[in-house]
Amino acid sequence: MTNPILTTDSYKHSHFLQYPPETCAISAYIEARPNDFANEVLFLGLQPYLMDYLGHPITQADIDEAEAICAAHGVPFNRAGWQIVLDDHGGFLPLEIRALPEGMIVPTGVPLVQVETTDPRLPWLATFIETALLRAVWYPTTVATLSRQCRLIIRAGLEKTSEDVEGQLPFKLHDFGARGTSSGESAGLGGMAHLVNFMGTDTMEGLLATRRYYGADMAGFSIPAAEHSTMTSWGREREEAAYANMLDAFEGDGKLVAVVSDSYDLDAALTRIWGGTLRDKVLARKGTLVVRPDSGDPVETPVRAVKTLWEAFGGTINAKDYRVLDAHVRVIQGDGMTPATIAQLIDRLIAEGFAIDNIAFGMGGGLLQQVNRDTLRFAMKANAMRDGAGVWHDVAKAPATDPGKASKAGRQAVAIEAGRIVARRKENVAEADDLLRPVWRNGNLLVRHSFDAVRARAA
Repeated sequence: MTNPILTTDSYKHSHFLQYPPETCAISAYIEARPNDFANEVLFLGLQPYLMDYLGHPITQADIDEAEAICAAHGVPFNRAGWQIVLDDHGGFLPLEIRALPEGMIVPTGVPLVQVETTDPRLPWLATFIETALLRAVWYPTTVATLSRQCRLIIRAGLEKTSEDVEGQLPFKLHDFGARGTSSGESAGLGGMAHLVNFMGTDTMEGLLATRRYYGADMAGFSIPAAEHSTMTSWGREREEAAYANMLDAFEGDGKLVAVVSDSYDLDAALTRIWGGTLRDKVLARKGTLVVRPDSGDPVETPVRAVKTLWEAFGGTINAKDYRVLDAHVRVIQGDGMTPATIAQLIDRLIAEGFAIDNIAFGMGGGLLQQVNRDTLRFAMKANAMRDGAGVWHDVAKAPATDPGKASKAGRQAVAIEAGRIVARRKENVAEADDLLRPVWRNGNLLVRHSFDAVRARAA
């Protein structure tokens, strides 16, 4: 999938024949339309697209391959147009892209990106890249927004019950989603998006993505952890020995080790082993045991685990009058977690008098895969056409059958008014006040965001 001429929908290849003859430029924008999932989004993902897709020029081989495929496929091919791209622009698409700063929290209905063509012979290019560009933006933005919703829910629980909100929060939601994604690229982009909000991950492609695209040295961390195969390979009769081996193998001052404990009977493991035969061994360690339930009711089971560990290990009452388990034991719940179940679990723990310090959360496919373009109602739409006299004309859709799909007319700007981020027509906003800033022009990356800067904006 390395030919940029073919990273589009088939019908796009016929569009160069469809614009009015006087068309010299097209402007198009991307937004998350108002939706039922979130009122604001965390914008992310344009920079990887600019580097990996627009940053690689097309070649003669790309043109020849695309022409052959389109001919066999039954759609027109604009060989003359693509030859102009190669011969006159060095293979780089003549486009200007303006965008908001990545990491910004943006209300729905506000443009995130705006694209304009810069060669009057090739006005169709702005919308030709819709397929790849929209895909590059909607997915990481949606994952980052979902992760941020979880962050806000967890923060509220910590603020009510914890004495160490800022120290606890970065590691409260762990990404276990790599195996649940559709591809390694999805794991990288989605894992990267989660790391804007948190620092816990097992998705190593996400680490590589933050390093490659945003210059992060190390954006996330993990700990040694058991899976069912490493526990059940000992056999049921040696379950205690399997657990003891975990404590011995990963001993160390301040170190954490997570042990899945529901291979046979979670309640028996909690009472007879962790809180029974291995209790003294757990308390003698310099690190922390993190018990992981992995089945049962996703709310009641971890609550029961925390209560059982309290009965076995005790703990302290913090200044906010909530119970905090002995520092040698904690719980992580990674099964069945969604924003809704995380909120329910937090409420249940608070109702039982426990601080949210006692638990961490994990998400897998629900974080990185169970989203789609309609989650945040993403769309890319043309909004203006420039004629040969240099006059811009409004372009918009207004379907009577669905007013919610109406698009914005005229080139857009984004400004701050009365403390709110709002969309306005470009001619009504001074250039210095427009938050949509040029980030790409004719093959040149004009702005490169660091991951630290993205995180700072998101926070």
